[in-house]
Amino acid sequence: MTKKIQDIEVLRGIAVLFVCVEHMHMNLFAWVPGQWHQMFYGWSGMWSGVDLFFVISGFVIARDLVPRLAATGSTHERLVVSVAFWIRRAWRLIPSAWWWLGVILVACVVFDRSGAWGSLRANFEGALAAIFQVANLRVMATYGVHEAGATFPYWSLSLEEQFYLFFPFLIWMSGRRLPLVLAVIVVAQLVLPRTPLGIICRTDALGLGVLIALWSSRDSYRLFEPRFMANRWVRATLVLILLVGLAFIGGEDIHIPIEISMVAIIAAILVFLASFDRDYILARGWLKNVLQWVGGRSYAIYLIHIPAYFATREIWFRLEPEGTVFSPAYMPLFLATAVALIVGCAEINYRLLEVPLRRRGAVISERYRNERNVSRMPADREAPQHRLAETDPDSAAGAAQSARISGQKSAGLP
Repeated sequence: MTKKIQDIEVLRGIAVLFVCVEHMHMNLFAWVPGQWHQMFYGWSGMWSGVDLFFVISGFVIARDLVPRLAATGSTHERLVVSVAFWIRRAWRLIPSAWWWLGVILVACVVFDRSGAWGSLRANFEGALAAIFQVANLRVMATYGVHEAGATFPYWSLSLEEQFYLFFPFLIWMSGRRLPLVLAVIVVAQLVLPRTPLGIICRTDALGLGVLIALWSSRDSYRLFEPRFMANRWVRATLVLILLVGLAFIGGEDIHIPIEISMVAIIAAILVFLASFDRDYILARGWLKNVLQWVGGRSYAIYLIHIPAYFATREIWFRLEPEGTVFSPAYMPLFLATAVALIVGCAEINYRLLEVPLRRRGAVISERYRNERNVSRMPADREAPQHRLAETDPDSAAGAAQSARISGQKSAGLP
């Protein structure tokens, strides 16, 4: 298995940190905000981290799935490859997601003197919506009207999983016209007014990620390689500008009419730069190592951060004397507690749930394909050109390698 694209992992880390910072407001820091706090959250819009995730997901999935489906010769083979893909994604995503839904439901019953977790009804409804992959539609229906509970981040996971479900069919039906079809879908969303449904079901960022992946297999892709990014001052300046734009374009007090479209485009530029695997996002060093660690655990961190925020509020509610009024003076304590919970729980989740079950799902997926006599060789022969396994540890090639090394390491972990 070839190595991952390190800059993609860095972008994953940045994306989840953006989301964590965005959600601190009123979820971790639930007191009346101070002047600087209010100013920061008025000007920043770090919800854009979700759209950066979308572009990354589109890029990663397309680099693996499109060549595999292109290598098939019949409807039966296409169906088998698609089902194998769905098996891998299910084992990759569902166990951790459902585990933390269970934690939320238990916590709101037995660990909620402060009321931070919200009602059992709201969390149960949110859990059901997440299980049936319609959490985005529930958020649209309840936003600003009813209590959302602790499950609201699952809206973006539902949208991605809807994409995973329908994307193979789009590849089947579009054939060689896939880039054109995607371009139309993306451009329409970028230029047309956004309705509430269009916002909560937006696929322009996902589509841009897919288009970058498709382009990466063409000769023209290398012609547009931004070699000037090898200069550290140019790299630092341009990446900083892009990240600042990503962080602040969506701010509530800025009021840019096409903010979601601009966020998707900026995120796509970042993924395009990262896709060359030349350290065009960040030079090697301690900061890159830290962000790669965060990126590798970004899924767990995304699932855990809201439960960690609410648990932090509950912990300090119990520790402090009755009647304590929490204020910005508690920010360092709340932040340190939440970070410790997120880091510890994310590492445990990664080692005990994500990695073992991801590998198990990949093995089951490969066995399913082999039993139906659909060889993985045609797609795998494309791997050196497309670097299929670099960014997706769930690829079939990655599964085979993982299965080989798991017998050599006592814990079966990287």
